[in-house]
Amino acid sequence: MKKTLRLILGDQLNGQHSWFKDDEHCVYVMMEMRQETDYVRHHVQKILAFFLAMRSFAEELQSQGKEVIYLSLDDPDNQHDLEDKLRVITQKNNIEKFEYQAPDEYRLDLQLRRFCDEITLPSKRYSSEHFAADVEEFEELFKGKKTYLMETFYRFMRRKHGVLMVEDQPLTGKWNYDHDNRNKLPKNHRPPEPLTFSHDVSELKKMIDTSGVKFIGNVNEKQLLWPKNRQESLQLLDFFVDECLPLFGKFQDSMTTEYWSVYHSRISFSLNTKMISPLEVIDKVEQRFYEDENHAGIAQVEGFIRQILGWREYMRCIYWMKMPGYADLNFLEHERALPSFFWTGKTKMKCIAHAVQQSLDYAYAHHIQRLMVTGNFALLAGIHPDEVDQWYLGIYIDAIEWVEITNTRGMSQFADGGIVGTKPYVSSANYFKKMGNYCSGCKYNPDLKAGEEGACPFNVLYWHFYDRHEEKLKKNPRIGMAYRTWDKMGSEKKAQILERAELYLNDMENL
Repeated sequence: MKKTLRLILGDQLNGQHSWFKDDEHCVYVMMEMRQETDYVRHHVQKILAFFLAMRSFAEELQSQGKEVIYLSLDDPDNQHDLEDKLRVITQKNNIEKFEYQAPDEYRLDLQLRRFCDEITLPSKRYSSEHFAADVEEFEELFKGKKTYLMETFYRFMRRKHGVLMVEDQPLTGKWNYDHDNRNKLPKNHRPPEPLTFSHDVSELKKMIDTSGVKFIGNVNEKQLLWPKNRQESLQLLDFFVDECLPLFGKFQDSMTTEYWSVYHSRISFSLNTKMISPLEVIDKVEQRFYEDENHAGIAQVEGFIRQILGWREYMRCIYWMKMPGYADLNFLEHERALPSFFWTGKTKMKCIAHAVQQSLDYAYAHHIQRLMVTGNFALLAGIHPDEVDQWYLGIYIDAIEWVEITNTRGMSQFADGGIVGTKPYVSSANYFKKMGNYCSGCKYNPDLKAGEEGACPFNVLYWHFYDRHEEKLKKNPRIGMAYRTWDKMGSEKKAQILERAELYLNDMENL
């Protein structure tokens, strides 16, 4: 009987995969590789969480009697290059067939296709059996169209999977409750204390230190807070449904210096490593809604499901349709370097200081902090999208290129020229005042709209952004109001704003 080698990547920790129902004469291989720790400088919690989850998964497979080859980062036999090590393993173990699950990242897909082309063994590529959408059906849905509206895709997915539907129509007659989900936290409002875990990863931390892995961020190595397996991931999901879902939608866009997770689920790491699946998450939320409509209203439930079934799946389809060229897009031709405060949190802008420091402390920030705080500033300041990509890909626990780059280069930085977002997502300080408490106690004055000393950088950079990109953006129907307002300003006021903006841009390190 042929002996088959099956590769499991670090984000393929899906114990429900059909592979494991029929694996006689199969050997599984998992590796901790410098290839993966070093292609970008990752957050230390991200590296530790991945390695901990991988080891837990390998132990689970072994407890089921499966043969597993596991190479730790410090294993003397670890070449740290995927192809080289696979060649050694196939030869050493008399492997006669190689199998793998489709990677989520373009670079790994290329690497494994190349490996299979070069070896003499027969090989087979399997679906990861994780995602709810097929890229092929996405391409068919938008065939012949110049734009890829997420709402069109989202409605298609609701119909395909019968989520919150009555036949082919939405359950309540309304598809989207986004306008109901834009509230700031009231004063003295306390979200539930977040469920976290307390994994001792001091030995893992010692290993990556000894190995010389470069990283960013902070960690309590006695209490790593992220789930390490499917059981803990399901506990986190249950906690979200029971404690956070009732007010998730209402406060999903709120920003606060008091609470780091508010009502967010924090299950993206578990999803992106495939310890849990999107459809089981959606099913759990939908079933709770049907069982008890008083627990969480339709606006909360739909808002959450839209993020999973709509946005997450949409981003993946865009990624596979547009790579590898997507990674080089720079529609606005931005060239500035990322300021050092993105790595330290040391800036007088309270919103940036808090969002960055939270990211360094927790490897986490919710979508509005990413889009409208750090991303907003990077876009207004004209930072090169390559640098923004590298920062987002490294600092967040859930950042894997297929979901990071489309959110960053597309939604956040408008570097794709409108493939993902129909307009640049920029704002002045008014948005921060409306959605949270970041402006309270800040050195900069959010009420100074013109270019006076002390004016919030977001206020003057907002108009500088539109002024310098007028040729490319003025015809965009979604931002005509901004240009009409700009055109009505007197030349003296415009000059004052632009002068202050230039001062800030030329001295970003001291903002």
